[in-house]
Amino acid sequence: MPTPTPASAPAARFRRTADGFAARLATVPADRWNAPSPCPGWSARDIAAHVINESRRILATVHGTQPAPLHGIAVADMGGLPEFAPDADPQAAWKEIADGLTAAIDDPACLRAEMPTFAGPMPFADIVETLPEDVLIHTWDLARATGGDERLDPEAVAHVHAHLKPMDEALRQPWAFGPKTPVPPGADAQTAFLCFVGRRP
Repeated sequence: MPTPTPASAPAARFRRTADGFAARLATVPADRWNAPSPCPGWSARDIAAHVINESRRILATVHGTQPAPLHGIAVADMGGLPEFAPDADPQAAWKEIADGLTAAIDDPACLRAEMPTFAGPMPFADIVETLPEDVLIHTWDLARATGGDERLDPEAVAHVHAHLKPMDEALRQPWAFGPKTPVPPGADAQTAFLCFVGRRP
């Protein structure tokens, strides 16, 4: 099945971010799935599990369905980590989810779906601008854990950072980013963004 062609800027931005995560999944060395990641207590496999689980839940919500196991990856509660079967295929699972979310961003019916957020329920249309956030951050986490390419899409980085800055205080929660880290002098935009979300690049 061909990859959907995004029709809007938010869909294209998510597509690029999703493709970046897919590329990191595809290049994880077989012996690095258990490597520790920048997320305390999480391995590279846990990063993949988290992104797949949370994005799958978003996709199910916009379609008014329940998330289901996918390519050997079980379903966990929001914030939890799903179990991986021995023959799980995270690349195939991510492709289905990413294709579905890319299409949903340009689907008027999906845009009206009510989504749970820390600020209360809001339409999917109101969160599409920041939708790449979780995938973008964890793309870097997965790359750092496995020795992969740590470069992120610069336009997505700038866009997401700009949209998150006004929510700075609200995001400093255990379920979100935690404290910011100091930005080194002369840091580039990606480093500044990663420091904003609490990473130490």
